[in-house]
Amino acid sequence: MFGEAKPFLKWAGGKSQLLPQISPHLPRQFNTYGEPFMGSAALYFHLCYRQKRGETDWPLSRLSDMNAELVNCYQVVRDRLQELVALLTLHRQHHSRDYYYSIRNWQPEELDPVERAARLIYLNKTCYNGLYRVNRAGKFNVPIGRYRNPRIFDAAQLQAVSLALQNVVLEVAEFSHVLGWAKAGDLIYLDPPYVPRSPTANFTGYTHQEFDMQAQVRLAKVYRQLDQRGCYVILSNSWSETVLDLYRGFRCLELKATRMINSKADQRGYVSEVLVLNY
Repeated sequence: MFGEAKPFLKWAGGKSQLLPQISPHLPRQFNTYGEPFMGSAALYFHLCYRQKRGETDWPLSRLSDMNAELVNCYQVVRDRLQELVALLTLHRQHHSRDYYYSIRNWQPEELDPVERAARLIYLNKTCYNGLYRVNRAGKFNVPIGRYRNPRIFDAAQLQAVSLALQNVVLEVAEFSHVLGWAKAGDLIYLDPPYVPRSPTANFTGYTHQEFDMQAQVRLAKVYRQLDQRGCYVILSNSWSETVLDLYRGFRCLELKATRMINSKADQRGYVSEVLVLNY
């Protein structure tokens, strides 16, 4: 049914490297799959791979995020792939320092959806450290990265992603929107911006709206409501006393991840993350 699709964007906190640790804990059968913080959608694409192998199956998927640029990008990959590849080819041909900053200065709200998507992918693959960050005004503000020949896109990979996204509901929505449709037997994966391990580690710049402690508390309440409905609920976050307290009473598994996005090299390396399961 699906080709082998993989994440096509670099995304801080992406789950590709953790899939071998997460996969054994996924239910084999479920109804709708929902991911309200879709990011790179690594877990969704992994489920598509398992579905192709006959290891799991489900009828419907709903992926959402508060980042409107990200959601638009997925919609364009799904619906207007040929136009997108044509624009990405132009970006690749013209890539330079001056070109990067000219594209960064474009105003997304003034662009066609395909132009917006091509801009996001181009900046994502050529910016410093592949870091998506916006300021309080919602403007992308990451400097150019040090790449000689950045691999801006892979047409075959985007084709596989496009096929995997067919018939998937993609929407801009706040995480609590999941309560409007989730029901017993659905699988919900929550991967929010993490609770910081230190005051200087508080990176939540995926949108202009910060994901603060109040939002973490609201998310924990949504988790419990989904549990009460009979959903399978999985959540990723930092391994910290704050998170463990928020999800006390549920299974909390410690995972090891390599995190390279840190301004101080000696603070990069293996870190503990928690996988919270209600089953």
